[in-house]
Amino acid sequence: MTTSAAHQAADRAARQSYGRLVAILSARTRDIAASEDALADAFARALERWPQDGIPRQPEAWLLQVARHRTLDAWRHAKVEQAATQTLLLLADEIDGEADSAGAVPDERLRLFFVCAHPAIDAQARAPLMLQTVLGLDASRIANAFLVAPATLGQRLVRAKARIREAGIGFEYPRALDLPQRLQDVLDGIYAAYGTGWDDVEGSDAAQRGLTLEAIELGRILCSLMPGEAEPRGLLALMLFCESRAAARRDAEGAYVPLDAQDTRLWNEPMLVEAERGLWEAARLSALGAYQLEAAIQSAHTQRRRCAPAPAQALVALYDGLLALRPSVGAHVSRACALANADGPAAGLQALDAIDAAQVASYQPYWAARAHLLGASGDATGARAAYARAGGLSASPAVRAYLAHACARLP
Repeated sequence: MTTSAAHQAADRAARQSYGRLVAILSARTRDIAASEDALADAFARALERWPQDGIPRQPEAWLLQVARHRTLDAWRHAKVEQAATQTLLLLADEIDGEADSAGAVPDERLRLFFVCAHPAIDAQARAPLMLQTVLGLDASRIANAFLVAPATLGQRLVRAKARIREAGIGFEYPRALDLPQRLQDVLDGIYAAYGTGWDDVEGSDAAQRGLTLEAIELGRILCSLMPGEAEPRGLLALMLFCESRAAARRDAEGAYVPLDAQDTRLWNEPMLVEAERGLWEAARLSALGAYQLEAAIQSAHTQRRRCAPAPAQALVALYDGLLALRPSVGAHVSRACALANADGPAAGLQALDAIDAAQVASYQPYWAARAHLLGASGDATGARAAYARAGGLSASPAVRAYLAHACARLP
């Protein structure tokens, strides 16, 4: 067995099963940090043993067993009472993935999402904790998604894990009556996972593509778990609308293609149909939420494939509704672009100017939108400066090339 093959197998196991393994270990120990340490040791052990011994038939089961042994050793070295050690030993012998028949959440990953949404955990740390604990993302990548400094986010995550351990927050399957109050945080965690994996700047990355599909799967499970809630259906519809366009985000040469220039023939029709159906089902529940409005905005964008684009003012109205329910920097920037399409670039620029400058100083979509609207209004000098700033804030060579090309077209 080659070292390369062993590394690939370990990487695949990490992408596909990291969150589930942490969830199983944490359910036994109620210590997320210790579970992550044990799993890290298990992966290190795999990279040592698999090249010599061969890849096991069930890599995830192998990793789980090694991590459990590591956890038990740590407990013994800490001189835990014998009764507690014996209890852990019994738990470690349980069938992998066995679920409590009385539990309300059937999926290990989703269960841990609800654990991370516990009211005792700081609200700002809940969704980031889900991404790190369940999906194994590093703090710097999560910080980028939430527009905060990595050091700040790292401190929040450490405090959150300590809070779980010190408060003895239960890892039992949440009861059905506990789910609604934690639902919003779980929705935010799933959407953050999707947004971190699906990103126009890195749309061709296979690992990220897997993350988007995992988020969609969790969305489907959540819809079946809570059929009377509208927002899970809205979130699933939103993700499906976005995912349906994955094949159209790059041209044949790999260049970035903006939404309004994409070839609609490349959009995934079954996903669009499922998204529209989910949005309609959410509307029937008569409980309007922000994710439903975001999905409705994406639905409006897709009407172009039927040669019947939505009226520009309709999009402005949808953004107004979204901002009334859940204001965000991204929604303000997108509304400004919709307003520019409806009333001209000057109106869009005025809306951009109204956003707090501190909030958009490092927000790449703001500077890309500003550059486009400045160019459309005839301010080539201002547009060049904004394009340069937008390019500097982008991590993608394809997007930087697109912005540079747009800048070069200015008079």
